[in-house]
Amino acid sequence: MTAASKDQSFNSDREINALKASDKRYTVKDKSRRGLFIEVKESGLKSWHYRYTIDGKQERIVLGQYPDLKLKDARELRDAAALLVAKGISPQQEKRSRREKKAAGETVKEFGDKYYQGVISKDRANPITMKRLLDNDIYPLIGDKRLTDITQADAVAVIWRKKDQGYDAAANQVRGLLKRMFDYAVTKNLMTFNPVLSIPSRHVFKYVERDRALSLNEIREFYTALLDSRVYRPRKLALLLSLLTLLRKSEMLNAKWEHIDFEQRIWHIPVTKNTTGGKNSRPMMVFMSDQVIEIFKELKTIAGNEPYVFVGRQSGTRIAHNVLNSAQKTALALTNVPHFTIHDLRRTASTLMNEKGFHADAIEACLNHTTKGMRGVYNKAVYADIRTAMMQEWSNYVHSIIYEPNLIFFNAGQQRIA
Repeated sequence: MTAASKDQSFNSDREINALKASDKRYTVKDKSRRGLFIEVKESGLKSWHYRYTIDGKQERIVLGQYPDLKLKDARELRDAAALLVAKGISPQQEKRSRREKKAAGETVKEFGDKYYQGVISKDRANPITMKRLLDNDIYPLIGDKRLTDITQADAVAVIWRKKDQGYDAAANQVRGLLKRMFDYAVTKNLMTFNPVLSIPSRHVFKYVERDRALSLNEIREFYTALLDSRVYRPRKLALLLSLLTLLRKSEMLNAKWEHIDFEQRIWHIPVTKNTTGGKNSRPMMVFMSDQVIEIFKELKTIAGNEPYVFVGRQSGTRIAHNVLNSAQKTALALTNVPHFTIHDLRRTASTLMNEKGFHADAIEACLNHTTKGMRGVYNKAVYADIRTAMMQEWSNYVHSIIYEPNLIFFNAGQQRIA
């Protein structure tokens, strides 16, 4: 079907329904209302438009879509717009003014909640971190402020609050979330500019390649302080699992009981590092040693029927990343061990295992690293048997370092699961 002729018109909903899509969009005018017409797109979508002239300039506005707006409704909207034109008021400018007034009254929290529901929750497989940043870091400082009143100073205050707490990487996450959220607000014509654009990421956080690995004495001193501290017991066990399993913090904290196969002695991790399910996201398996199984048995007695291994404050949730960070910092403050991060425990384990002569490719498989080059293309081995034996030997080695100074702690665990 070709585009409609200039003489084509309609005077009923039946005639509008009869309008079919063409290979080009076309318009058809209303017989009884000057300037009112309906546009039919190639997809078949039909929308109402009102064309008028004011101050010698032709303008038009979109009234809505058909069949949401029937002919009678569209004519009423057209008549209201025509009345504005008769008074010398542009309906287009009036519509824009109403939208801007509405935006002026919208707070950061109101818009942020919409952004979370409409964008973040749809784009991310695991949006929990973004929700926490909104609730804990953004809303408390600027949640009640109107979008149009947000300045660069407001954005700096939010970002540097996290940075001043010593969490530069998390501060950069806050900056990234604010930037994306305000970009969206600008796109929706709710803000005229994005104040975060003048805050370069490099001023917030600069990634530095780390090479920190703990010595045997540091491992003994840290874990003795940790296991003897007032830190909540499941968090102590989580930090111990970090060293025993070589897992990333996010991989461990997302563990659910449905992932733990006690019979097969395997911990299934369905989504790794890239939690959005991108190309770097690879399922993996952890072959559990006797010590790891004992830890999980104890954690199960604590978690009860909760789905997550590490239970959050509310039922059905897990603990946040910063909870484990705080536990590690609390224990570290009780020692003379130089600063290290939880992620450094992965490097510590990898370093010591390589020094002990364990199978290098099996260690890389435990780290869920991809082998580079052509060898990585063809080497898809899981090394199940090698890793099973290796992880047991590694757990034995770690326990030989920390077990004796912490007999009370480990005996308490045995009594709990007995």
